[in-house]
Amino acid sequence: MNHQAHKLETLFGEQSVSKKSKTRFIAVTSGKGGVGKTTISANMCFLMAKRGIKTGVFDADIGLANLDVMLGLSPQKTILNLLKGDAEIADIILPIDKNCFLVPGESGNEILKFGDQFMYDRFYSEIEKLDFLDYLILDTGAGIGEHITMFLHAADDVIVVTTPDPAAITDAYAMLKVLSAKKERIFLLVNQAQDDLEGERVFERVRKVAAANLPSLKLINAGSLQKDNDVAKSIRSRYILSKEAPASRASMKLEKVIDRILNVMERQMLERKEDSGFNRFFKRLLNQF
Repeated sequence: MNHQAHKLETLFGEQSVSKKSKTRFIAVTSGKGGVGKTTISANMCFLMAKRGIKTGVFDADIGLANLDVMLGLSPQKTILNLLKGDAEIADIILPIDKNCFLVPGESGNEILKFGDQFMYDRFYSEIEKLDFLDYLILDTGAGIGEHITMFLHAADDVIVVTTPDPAAITDAYAMLKVLSAKKERIFLLVNQAQDDLEGERVFERVRKVAAANLPSLKLINAGSLQKDNDVAKSIRSRYILSKEAPASRASMKLEKVIDRILNVMERQMLERKEDSGFNRFFKRLLNQF
């Protein structure tokens, strides 16, 4: 057994490493910053892993990657080291909890400068070893910048997070408009709502405008999350709320959101049998640069 295989088996287990699955990619994004998408991404990863679903979360906010800080982790190497050939998969991935892993992103723009095909071929071969994951959650940057939309177009599914704030709603619609050119289906999640009724009203407001102007887009209601002091406390103290307080209102509400999203995605996978996986995802992504 080679050194990397041993490290991988230590992290994931022998059965996981040999599994020939095809990872699905869920991008969590927003039109405006400060709506809570990073907190949602981290908690989704933990709650899905708690169900026995092998889940990773990747900090795809190129230039401002900080998910590791929020989780209280200190990665020594990132996805950039993997691309450059300075690291192997087992060197960069960090376990958060059972079945739950962080794939550290890069806080600088250097990852966007690579165009060497040999590096890409080696990278594709190495990244494919992460196909033991059932899902990878992509925590992207906010807005409709080119590098953000690249990740969104390459993902299998996209969750757009908004709040009831008028500016956030406007920016969320702008995001939907850009993505509708390539996406048939997008989830909308309303965060920081006063209650479920406000969340439904925000969704209906966006849905009606989208139905009138983006007829090819199917907008799916992922549900809503309410304002919660426990969430703010977890962000300040750098811990995953769903792990430390599983009975909290926010944790239980997010469980319902995950139920909705997974039910829709699982039906789609059965109907369309689409191919996915790390190799395919990163080829779609890097070929856009």
